[in-house]
Amino acid sequence: MENGYDFIIIGGGSAGSVVAARLTEDPNIQVLLLEAGGRDRHPFYHLPAGFAKMTKGIGSWGWHTVPQKHMNNRVFRYTQAKVIGGGSAINAQIYTRGNARDYDEWRQLGCEGWGFDDVLPYYRKAEDNDTYDNRYHGKGGPLGVSKPCAPLPICEAYFEAAAKLGIPRNEDVTGETQDGVAYYQLTQKNARRSSVAMAYLAPNRDRSNLHVRTGANVRRIVVEGGRATGVELVDGTRLSAGTEVILSSGSIGSPRLLQLSGIGPAAELRDLGIDVVLDRPSVGTNLQDHLDLYCICEVSGPHTYDRFAKPHLSVLAGLQYIFTRRGPVSSSLFETGGFWYADPEARSPDLQFHLGLGTGIESGVAAMPDGGVTLNSCYLRPRSRGTVRLRSSDPSDEPLIDPNYLQDPKDREMSIRGLRLTQEILAQEPLKPFIKAERLPGPDIKSDEAYFRFICEHSKTSHHPAGTCRMGIDDQAVVDPRLRFNGIENLRVVDASIMPNVISSNTNAAAIMIGEKASDMIRQDHGTTS
Repeated sequence: MENGYDFIIIGGGSAGSVVAARLTEDPNIQVLLLEAGGRDRHPFYHLPAGFAKMTKGIGSWGWHTVPQKHMNNRVFRYTQAKVIGGGSAINAQIYTRGNARDYDEWRQLGCEGWGFDDVLPYYRKAEDNDTYDNRYHGKGGPLGVSKPCAPLPICEAYFEAAAKLGIPRNEDVTGETQDGVAYYQLTQKNARRSSVAMAYLAPNRDRSNLHVRTGANVRRIVVEGGRATGVELVDGTRLSAGTEVILSSGSIGSPRLLQLSGIGPAAELRDLGIDVVLDRPSVGTNLQDHLDLYCICEVSGPHTYDRFAKPHLSVLAGLQYIFTRRGPVSSSLFETGGFWYADPEARSPDLQFHLGLGTGIESGVAAMPDGGVTLNSCYLRPRSRGTVRLRSSDPSDEPLIDPNYLQDPKDREMSIRGLRLTQEILAQEPLKPFIKAERLPGPDIKSDEAYFRFICEHSKTSHHPAGTCRMGIDDQAVVDPRLRFNGIENLRVVDASIMPNVISSNTNAAAIMIGEKASDMIRQDHGTTS
C-alpha cells in the first residue's frame, strides 16, 4: 500500500470536498481526496446557465433506474455527478435547506446533535451570503450564496398569480418561514457557479497536506480485522489511511461501493461472487427521492430564455455575460419557485415549485418550438422507499437504482394535487399576457387516472436521492449520529445518504452542511485542531 495519509476521502462532491478542506486546516493532517470524475475545466461547469447541459450527460455517470413498477415500468435517466465538486458542479445552484422540522424529526428519531438548532450554525459557517447576515445566514464563509441577477418579468407575474390563490410572497424561504413563493438564493458568486470545488478546494490548492486525485475510481474499501485501512483502485493501486476512510460518494455511490467492498446484504453479495466482509442488509435500503412533475406552456412572445437557443442570439447572450455579468448566461434557469401545501393538514409545506425560464432544459423534457415556460412541482415527503443494489461484481456496471416512485398511494395523490396546482397558478390572470396556451398536461387531462398516465410519461427525478446509509441508533442504522459505520472501525459515511428522511427541499446545501458538521466531529473524535 501507498502510505502517508491520515484520511482518505472517497468522493470529491458536496460533502467530501468540504471535509477535505476543513481537515487540512490542521497542517499536521495528511488528506487524500479521491474523485472518480475529472476536473471542472469546461466552462459549462462555471457558467450558471451551463446547468442546461448537465442532465444531458456532461459530468455524469450516465446511470438509469430500473423499470418503475408503480409507474407502468418507466425507466428514468438518473443523473449522478462524476466530476470534482460533485452535484454542486452540475446542479441548478438552488440554495434551500428544507424545513426546521425536518431536522427536529431526525433528532426525535434518536439522532442527537442533528436538530435544526444544531445544524443551523454549520449552514451559517459555510455561507458568504450577498444579501443576509442574521440568525439564519452568514457572511465570510467559503460558499457563495447570492440573489438571482437575471430574473425576468414573467417571474413577478408568477408571484402575482400565486397570490391570487392565497400563496404569499416570501423574501427568504431559508429564513424564519418556508411558506410561499420566492426568488431562490443560488450557490453563485459574482455571477459564476460557486461549487464546492471552487469554494473549498481551489483556494486551498497550495496546501502541502491536501492531495486531490481525479480520475481515481475506487474498486473497494480495504477492511482488515474489522477496521477500514485504506482503498483499492480499479487499476489495482492500494492506498492506506492511518486514521479513517471517509466515504462520500453520494446516496447512490456510497451504498454501491460498500456492496462492492463486501459490506451489505450477504446473500445477494455471495450470489454475485463477492466475498462478504460484513452482513449489513440495510446498506442500500431506505432510498428516497423527490419525483418531479411539470406543466409546460407556450408563451405569447419572447418572455423566457428559449429564444436564445438560436445560434446568433446565443452569441449575443455570451457577449452580454462577458461585459455585464447579466442576461441568460447568468441565470440558473430555475431561480424562481417556492413552497406550499398539497395536504392542507401537513405540518409544513409539502410541495416545492421550480419555475423554469424556458422548456426542454433538462433531459427528456419537452421543448416548445416557439418558446415556453415550465413550472415543476414535487411532493416533498414521499412515503415510498427504494433500494440501491449491485447488478454485478464489476465496478464498471451501473447499479440497480430503484427509487420505487409512487409505491405509496399517498405519494401518487399528493403528486397529482401538486400538478393540478401548477396548472391553476399558470392559468391566473397575471400570467395571461405572457402565456399563449398550456401544452402539457393540457386541458383534456381531467381525471386522476388520466393524470397518473401523464405522470408516467412526463416526469423526472428532482435529483434529490437520500437515505441509503441511514443514520440512527437502532440495530438497522448504517451509521451512528457521529456518522461512524456500525460494525467497521475507522470508517465513516459523510453525504446525503445518511439522512434518515429526505429533507423538504433541494439537498445540495444540506450535503455541504453535513460535510461541515462531520469535519468538526472528526476533529473532536481524533483530538485534532482547526
